[in-house]
Amino acid sequence: MKIAIGIEYCGAAYSGWQRQKHTHSIQEYIESALSNVADHDVHVHCAGRTDAGVHALQQVAHFETGAGRDMRSWVLGGNVHLPPDICILWAQPVDDDFHARFSATSRTYCYTILNRVARPGILSHRVTWVCRHIDENLMRRASACLLGEHDFTSYRSIECQAGTPMRNVKRLEIHRAGDFIMMEIEANAFLHHMVRNIAGVLMAIGMGKAPPDWSRQVLDARDRTQGGVTAPADGLYLLRAEYPEKYGLPVCADKLWPFPAR
Repeated sequence: MKIAIGIEYCGAAYSGWQRQKHTHSIQEYIESALSNVADHDVHVHCAGRTDAGVHALQQVAHFETGAGRDMRSWVLGGNVHLPPDICILWAQPVDDDFHARFSATSRTYCYTILNRVARPGILSHRVTWVCRHIDENLMRRASACLLGEHDFTSYRSIECQAGTPMRNVKRLEIHRAGDFIMMEIEANAFLHHMVRNIAGVLMAIGMGKAPPDWSRQVLDARDRTQGGVTAPADGLYLLRAEYPEKYGLPVCADKLWPFPAR
């Protein structure tokens, strides 16, 4: 049986999604928890491998098992074996052709900025704090050129191992709610550090450090050295991955969003 699961986590204490030898990862804990429920080793595949410090409201993953457990047992039993900052939200059987990564038609991330003089307390490591005023309208103007399919070489990490820098940004919206600025971006897929590099450029423009057309200049350069500083991981959330309707997966990330209404 192939089973899909939705996972929520705070990534502040982890080295990212992917299992690593000498540090803790989200994948490590999820696989260990599910293996305890299944009574055999379980390996999971995810929709998007988030970096160190990045959070998820609804990461989607799948695994295969021969264990006869109902879906409630995978959720409740798995959560018993997980730390308090990682939670399995739901589980459901899926067709054999389903793959959490390759079946996804798009992913949506939200970069959340706390823009005020005082640093965060309760939201420490859960938002990116910027004390200097940011003009979200300048950010919005500068973001328009990033919509559509482009070569995002300038906006990806030099360590990125993707076979092509071409990505299609379907939606990029910037909202302010009080002291919070939220950049929500949807694309068919993302390059390593792509969202954080976009956020870094747009925040610099919003603070008046560069003109709005700098974002296009960076894009056209196709050279990472021409880009801005990579924004911190603290404010980055994987909101959801989209799949064809035939799989019938739950979509609940928006209902779980912890920040002011967008």
